[in-house]
Amino acid sequence: MPKTSPSSRRGRILRRGAALLVLLAVAGYLAVQYVTGGAHAPGCAVVSATGDGARYEFTPEQAVNAATIAAVGTGRGLPERAVTIALATALQESALRNIEHGDRDSLGLFQQRPSQGWGTQKQIMDPTYAAGAFYEHLAKVPDYTRLPLTEAAQRVQRSGFPEAYAKHEPDARLLAAALTGRAAATLTCDGRPDATPTAGTDRVRAALVRDFGHDALQAAAAEVGAGTASPTPSGARGASGDGRTVVLPVTADGRAGEKRAAGERGWQLAHWAVANASRLDIERVAYAGREWTAGHTDSRWRTSGARGATESGSAADAVRITTTR
Repeated sequence: MPKTSPSSRRGRILRRGAALLVLLAVAGYLAVQYVTGGAHAPGCAVVSATGDGARYEFTPEQAVNAATIAAVGTGRGLPERAVTIALATALQESALRNIEHGDRDSLGLFQQRPSQGWGTQKQIMDPTYAAGAFYEHLAKVPDYTRLPLTEAAQRVQRSGFPEAYAKHEPDARLLAAALTGRAAATLTCDGRPDATPTAGTDRVRAALVRDFGHDALQAAAAEVGAGTASPTPSGARGASGDGRTVVLPVTADGRAGEKRAAGERGWQLAHWAVANASRLDIERVAYAGREWTAGHTDSRWRTSGARGATESGSAADAVRITTTR
């Protein structure tokens, strides 16, 4: 039997080592894509309520930021058009990612600049603050709701490429319709939980107050935000009593002159919860006889199997958010 020379053995070892490195590189790439919302990551989608087939797919990270932008806008009593303008702007400026870099000292969702008076670096990197700052400037633009989106956004941003905002308007409209609650059961996510889940209901309450504010939630009859509060608002305790469900009673919201029906308010809260499902370890969201459950292949809103009444009234009167623990 012929002997194998040392050089041949070294060659095989090197080839096997190279192949192993390639496999590790591919595995690492796929892992990064999975975690950061790449092509192989579980994602979110919003569809048109009119049945025209329009659809926009995005990552859980983008969903969280989009939901925050919408919540801040409606919390200020601004119309859906304002939310559409803000979302289109953030899609262009940062792809709805809270990035720590940009042109010169630009930062965050809207690429706002500390040197131009938008706030400190820490403030601008807070999505709630950044969205509020954008709306504050937008509200000062005369008749902004009647302007073309590109012109309204440019009056705020002073971008070097003002025409770029226009291409994001269709996607921004879909997102705004869902995240303001006008288009029911149109936003879904896969709901992959974070790698290190923490106490769910406390995080849900804190996030609700951060995005909507105490006043906005009280206007919707939602008693959340206190660190020592019960798992569900008083008078609306979940039937399971397992301490994993936050129940948000819903009423019409007429603050700041922007009257919104209870159904729209409910669907805004429900879609907000789905958008935040991965980050807040939300397992199930139910509202108006429909239910979304994390982990389903298609992540659709299905007819709820439990349409019965809660202690506060029918299930249609409240959004129920159940965490994984």
